[in-house]
Amino acid sequence: MDKSHLKPTDALAIERTRLANERTFLAYFRTFIVFLSSGFAILKIEVLQEIRDVGYFLTILSPFLLFVGIVRFLYVKRQIRKYYYPPESMEKK
Repeated sequence: MDKSHLKPTDALAIERTRLANERTFLAYFRTFIVFLSSGFAILKIEVLQEIRDVGYFLTILSPFLLFVGIVRFLYVKRQIRKYYYPPESMEKK
């Protein structure tokens, strides 16, 4: 990916966008870890048996959060490449 055709401010903006995408994925991942661990804790601690349904909900929801985070990360990454790094054949036109 050649950034030589971009102005320095544009190259920096693309880099900020890429880093923001990674931070957003990490936020999804942290949420996944918290939901999964909280769900397991609720299910394992006997004092919290009256909210066992919440534990099941958090445990079941956590993989969906991870999936959404991965899909979103890959989609935004693809969009960044598509719009900011056009194929060589389009640049020469």
